[in-house]
Amino acid sequence: MSVLPVLRLGDPRLREQAVAVEEHQFASTQLRQLIHDLRDTMAARDGAGLAAPQIGVPLQVVIFGISSNSRYPEAPPIPETVLINPVIRPIGQATQLGWEGCLSVPGLRGQVERWQRIDLQWRDPSGTARRRTVTGFEARVVQHECDHLDGVLFPERLADRRAFGFSDELRAAGLL
Repeated sequence: MSVLPVLRLGDPRLREQAVAVEEHQFASTQLRQLIHDLRDTMAARDGAGLAAPQIGVPLQVVIFGISSNSRYPEAPPIPETVLINPVIRPIGQATQLGWEGCLSVPGLRGQVERWQRIDLQWRDPSGTARRRTVTGFEARVVQHECDHLDGVLFPERLADRRAFGFSDELRAAGLL
């Protein structure tokens, strides 16, 4: 098991633009190891998703998925998915406000408005092109993780700065 440190808000590497995975990297030992490291690190920290830049690897690679998650107890199960070089496009104008947290911003939550339905295109670890429509919480997770590939963390997307705080205090106030 390779549980790696997760970079935290303030580390300048989190603000860098990730680079695309190149053709020769698909199905490589290095890419497989990165995916294992992301999976192990996400699971050890009870995350819903994790992007490679969060562990200091500036590549466009994301993993997400949950069966159950104590950080998001009402969230429906999401199948584990590995996104490489993802592209997301909103479908329609509908957005949804929801609470988000981040392994790179531990202990804090904030309300972020996200597209409710998105078209998601990516390549899988073997290099095969994939596409699907995702909605609801899954769309939120995808948008959150793909933001990391652009050097954006959720506090920059807060709908209202007053709806941001430590998880324990927000729970005590009945907001979470």
